[in-house]
Amino acid sequence: MVIDVWSRRVVGWTMGEHMTTDLVLMALNMALEQRRPDGVIHHSDQGSQYTSLVFGERCRQMKVRPSMGTAGDAYGNAMAESFFASLEGELIERNSFRSKAEARMAVFTWIEGWYNPRRRQ
Repeated sequence: MVIDVWSRRVVGWTMGEHMTTDLVLMALNMALEQRRPDGVIHHSDQGSQYTSLVFGERCRQMKVRPSMGTAGDAYGNAMAESFFASLEGELIERNSFRSKAEARMAVFTWIEGWYNPRRRQ
């Protein structure tokens, strides 16, 4: 998931069973397509997905400056952690899904129908 810090909107997201470089690239690419930014910072934790050569190259191509919090810093990704706490508490824990497709549609609807346009930030 990629959050635009200025608007606090989720501008890129994807779902998968494992946290891979391809997964974070899909979310980054969605964010880049939506916002078409010029010279922005992408802040993340120190996961191997974000330190990969492929991710770094995509950032260079799009003039995105990678930024990482220090190891064990609970505050570096507070905005992302807050988003996931809301997603879990407001959607995931209150529902059961019969398929991955149903879960994906529910997450899409929650982000685009509630979190981005109506939720107080």
